[in-house]
Amino acid sequence: MQQTKGFAARRHAGNRIVMRRTTNGPLLRRALVCRASQESRPTVLIPEKLGDAGLNLLRRSCNVDCSYDLSPEDLKAKISLCDAIIVRSGTKVTREVFEASKGRLRVVGRAGVGIDNVDLQAATELGCLVVNAPTANTVAAAEHGVALLCALARNVAQADASMKEGKWARTKYVGVSLVDKTLAVMGFGKVGSEVARRAKGLGMKVIAHDPYASADRARAIGVELVSFDEALGRGDFFSLHMPLTDSTKGIFNKAAFAKMKKGARIVNVARGEVINEADLAVALEEGTVAQAALDVFCSEPPEEGNPLVNRPDVVCTPHLGASTVEAQEGVAVEIAEAVLGALNGELAATAVNAPMVAADVLEELRPYVALADRLGRIAVQLCVGGMNSVKLSYASPRSDDLDTRLLRAMAIKGLIEPTTTSIINLVNADFTAKKRGLKIVEESVPAEGSEVLKKITLTVKSNSKFTGAVNAAGEIELAGEVVNGVPYLTKVGDNMVEVALVGSLLLGRQQDRPGMIGQVGTILGSAGVNISFMTVARTAAGEALVALGVDETPDHAILEKVMAIPSIEEVTFIDM
Repeated sequence: MQQTKGFAARRHAGNRIVMRRTTNGPLLRRALVCRASQESRPTVLIPEKLGDAGLNLLRRSCNVDCSYDLSPEDLKAKISLCDAIIVRSGTKVTREVFEASKGRLRVVGRAGVGIDNVDLQAATELGCLVVNAPTANTVAAAEHGVALLCALARNVAQADASMKEGKWARTKYVGVSLVDKTLAVMGFGKVGSEVARRAKGLGMKVIAHDPYASADRARAIGVELVSFDEALGRGDFFSLHMPLTDSTKGIFNKAAFAKMKKGARIVNVARGEVINEADLAVALEEGTVAQAALDVFCSEPPEEGNPLVNRPDVVCTPHLGASTVEAQEGVAVEIAEAVLGALNGELAATAVNAPMVAADVLEELRPYVALADRLGRIAVQLCVGGMNSVKLSYASPRSDDLDTRLLRAMAIKGLIEPTTTSIINLVNADFTAKKRGLKIVEESVPAEGSEVLKKITLTVKSNSKFTGAVNAAGEIELAGEVVNGVPYLTKVGDNMVEVALVGSLLLGRQQDRPGMIGQVGTILGSAGVNISFMTVARTAAGEALVALGVDETPDHAILEKVMAIPSIEEVTFIDM
């Protein structure tokens, strides 16, 4: 057959004949989050200072707009011209900003860890990925915390100010020792654990409170995890490293200070709003808290009349936690790489409002992510009359600990995106499915092997425009595997097939008679439609299901010609 020139034929068990092109064609790369226009470079807005190393990285492939000190109105006016924005803590990316972007803004990069100045709910609803730079400034923040701890204990700032006034007040600034004192680390994440390591080196006893921290990880560096109230009662010094959430906002208040030892000392290099500043001022006045060292405040810069800034028992720094030369450059590079990757459609290990997956796991899952997306795209194009329930089954040698969030998000993307003009991506996939009333059920089943995943099966409770895709239970069923990094469709309904998902598909059901495939191939070939892969699966009913990979889109007239072939029961085209 002329249309199969350049193909190698193999017969498989189960009466399948697979014809595969002997040279590998280019894979269709589908952006997982977003992709900048190929006709123009994306524009990245930089409203706050960013290290030169990061700017230089961005300028290689983007238009970089450094516009500092923008008012909220100026930001809203400019954002519709930008594909990405990179902010520090001083710029608020509100819902109004996202809405003003009119759908163009695809990525928000936070040069640092905290993202409380970004409206995550709005970003998620509108499909905008938020990424941060959580590692580059970890050591700098921890070092600043320890520096404030030491300065607090020995009255360094006060003694320095006194000498600059011409005084020599040795007896006034007697401090306290750190050795054998108990440091309560409140928030045992990256920065908190680094502070704990350094405090152990200073001879301190270290306890920590963090409801999400691993006890084994804490024990590995000699730290005891305790409850919030126990930490308050045992700590001599407190180092705060918790994120700002609804549950942590103002958590250090009058009630918390009352549970501390009299004369406790507090260091905060996390978020200003975890402390009720008015209550801390009262606790200092009453002596419940002896001293505090603050790098962060509820309002930055602090408003005039702040009850803490001018107190002699409070050491203040203007949010210097990440302010080292090394950290600034490191953060700039880290966030620039994350934003560039997101703009290029790459999976982001530092995504804040998308499934969080470790970088090494991302690499393992990458081909299966494409498979999940394409199974969803095939399924939705087979459905008639909508769908309310979808089941995803993952056959995996690691079924007990397989993280399926990313796979689920991409299957939802594939199911929904072809039916809407909205942008659906791994950021807002779950949100959009819930909003549409689409129920997603997942299961992981054991499988043999060493790879992370063997097979994904997707079933949909819906009527199908192609009856060959309906299984014995009356549901649309599709399954796929990854072979040498390429996603393959391996099952349609109850029929085993083998088609590489690197282009669009033509599915047909026919009576199993000689010459049928040749007739279909001739019609497609005469219309300039190239066949890349072909599978024929015989059924128990004396029929055959044909799955063809096609490089071009056959128009309605071509499909009508195929349907006119005697013994062809049904044909449908799947646009990938």
